Amino acid sequence: MGSYKKLWWTLIAILAVTFSILGYFGVEVYRNAPPIPGKVVTASGDILFTKEDILDGQNAWQSAGGMQVGSIFGHGALQAPDWTSDWLHRELIAWLDLASQDEYGIPYEQTSEEQKAILKVKLKAEYRTNTYDLEKDEVVVSDRRVAAMKDTANYYVSLFGDDPALDGSRESFAMKTNTLPDEQDRFDMAKFFFWTAWTASTERPDYNNATYTNNWPHEPLIDNVPTAENVIWSIISVVVLIAGVGFLVWGWAFLHKEDHEEHKAPARDPITTFVLTPSQKALGKYCILVVALFVFQVFMGGAVAHYTVEGQTFYGIELSKWFPYSLLRTWHLQTALFWIATGFLAAGLFLAPIINGGKDPKYQKLGVDILFWALVVLVVGSYIGNYLAISHIMPRELNFWFGHQGYEYLELGRFWQIVKFIGVAFWLVLMMNGVVSALKQKGDKHLLILFTASCICIGLFYGAGLFYGERSHITVMEYWRWWVVHLWVEGFFEVFATTALAFIFSSMGLVSKRMATAASLASASLFMLGGVPGTFHHMYFAGTTTPVMAVGASFSALEVVPLVVLGYEAWENWRLKTRAPWMENLHWPLVFFIAVAFWNMLGAGVFGFMVNPPIALYYIQGLNTTAVHSHAALFGVYGFLALGFVLLVLRYIRPNMVFSAGLMKTAFWCLNLGLVGMIVTSLLPVGLIQFHASLSEGMWYARGEAFLQQDILETLRWIRTFSDVVFIVGALAVAWQVFIGVTGKSEQVEAKKAYAS
Repeated sequence: MGSYKKLWWTLIAILAVTFSILGYFGVEVYRNAPPIPGKVVTASGDILFTKEDILDGQNAWQSAGGMQVGSIFGHGALQAPDWTSDWLHRELIAWLDLASQDEYGIPYEQTSEEQKAILKVKLKAEYRTNTYDLEKDEVVVSDRRVAAMKDTANYYVSLFGDDPALDGSRESFAMKTNTLPDEQDRFDMAKFFFWTAWTASTERPDYNNATYTNNWPHEPLIDNVPTAENVIWSIISVVVLIAGVGFLVWGWAFLHKEDHEEHKAPARDPITTFVLTPSQKALGKYCILVVALFVFQVFMGGAVAHYTVEGQTFYGIELSKWFPYSLLRTWHLQTALFWIATGFLAAGLFLAPIINGGKDPKYQKLGVDILFWALVVLVVGSYIGNYLAISHIMPRELNFWFGHQGYEYLELGRFWQIVKFIGVAFWLVLMMNGVVSALKQKGDKHLLILFTASCICIGLFYGAGLFYGERSHITVMEYWRWWVVHLWVEGFFEVFATTALAFIFSSMGLVSKRMATAASLASASLFMLGGVPGTFHHMYFAGTTTPVMAVGASFSALEVVPLVVLGYEAWENWRLKTRAPWMENLHWPLVFFIAVAFWNMLGAGVFGFMVNPPIALYYIQGLNTTAVHSHAALFGVYGFLALGFVLLVLRYIRPNMVFSAGLMKTAFWCLNLGLVGMIVTSLLPVGLIQFHASLSEGMWYARGEAFLQQDILETLRWIRTFSDVVFIVGALAVAWQVFIGVTGKSEQVEAKKAYAS
């Protein structure tokens, strides 16, 4: 390991410790997941429904779009209610009305304050008392609660059906009529909703005053308020953040060394000294696929945003008959993962021949072509499956495998998920074709080894999404889902991007290999230290215990630490353009990489920590504040990075191409200003107003129909349209630049200009 020995051992130690923590507390997730009772029975012993009925309801919910229609435990779409908090509140109100009629002969709202107080005490005692019998594997509910459950279930059966009385609610929730056509499915789904509300209101054995969901959601009627542990670990997370930033600044001041090896950049871009290989030339179609999917995703996002103001129509066109909100949101999210991942894959495939000494490994061109068409089949096939599932054309028994899994960011059917995993693994094989021979050569290979390790992680860790099944416990499913969404995307893609850029800049002779290697190893250590155990910060209230909350809060605070120096990184990247005259050819890819640093600081750092401490997330999980972070981090960081990679690849595979200053300025500034506009004028204000409602009234209210249809919130959602249009213009501009660059039309334009002059 030579001069990098300490850095390598630090990284290895961090990975060993953090993955041990993730695995150890993963066992805790399995062991202490809220029980799904074998049966739910009345006080007299009559069976109401069984575990199989609850799981059937979970499958019915998945077939309707799952997390794309409202949310469970705060995870999912933001337009319809969170069904966990909504069911709980409706059932509590129904119970109070029944109790008031039984005891006072009048509706609950007509009782005196003293009578209300007495009823609430009884309500809390009934709902927070755990009646689960482990030996009998059953939950016992009172006759009064049975009546409240039936009253609540009837509402959901009507809402997800075609009851005309609830047409207005369906429009407010952007739900199509007959969201779930089969009546038995609707009754089963109601049982699943009941179970999630039961876990959110019933105290976990051996835990002081904490429900299975750590007292989430906020529900004053039964004193669902933040636990003491929630507050303690929130404070600790802030202390950890401040300490981490402090140590980083001290470490940077005392350990950071300037690059004294590097004196002068080469007179010519070293990458251009390699002859383009057939596999590199074949990457043009990848570039077009990336921007085509990007434009598609942007238009889907615009339609989804518009559904939040018109419900079931698009400027008067009843779009929901054919393309309901749940379907378009599915495509919007799934497409983001497709095009961003494709951009990263293209960058890796471009580097493979360079790593291999400037020549294609055997069958590399064939492999690149096969992977491309496999990606096309994956995209088209999974989209068709999504459509057939949500339209209920596909038989429900096939839904999980070929249609819609129902889980956010993992909506594609399991068959298509396996195809995607095989595709990413095949990409890894193509990368190894170029890497293996280079690893055998003499010289400093530490940066190459780290790059190779990041490729292996990208190729294999997507497979974590295959570790749950159709009828897996939703808490267990969430554990593995966040392995993909957080660890695979936010963790290993981050390391890959950092290492790939370091490899590119060092190959250009702009930074020394020693400095690039040291910086990449240090960055990887910092990312993994907080990022791996930080996966748990998504699971505070998904049916996990306090230790999981403690780990998630403490380590995820460290995720923000390396982001505080990204301004310096942006400045260093910006200075690269003056190192050599030929760097002007890479001006626009470099500018996009600088945008990545800015959004990493703001979107992942500031907005990420905004929703990170348990006390904050307790009130804002499932509100528009979540969308603030997701938009700013997912597109702002990984979107700009993928587009930057595409522009970089395009620059080299079309060496005679000239970027259009007009198109690129339009693209860059419209994308950035459009994203800022979405956040500042709509998402963040709506989220903060919801936050106040959640804090003062409860989660059910902040996500409820009456609250979200207020004029001020409607106006804020309409205002977003202007920013959406600006963003769309930027997307079209960058897409057109890539298209004319790949097809050679930009060269024709420049030739005509030269001839005219």
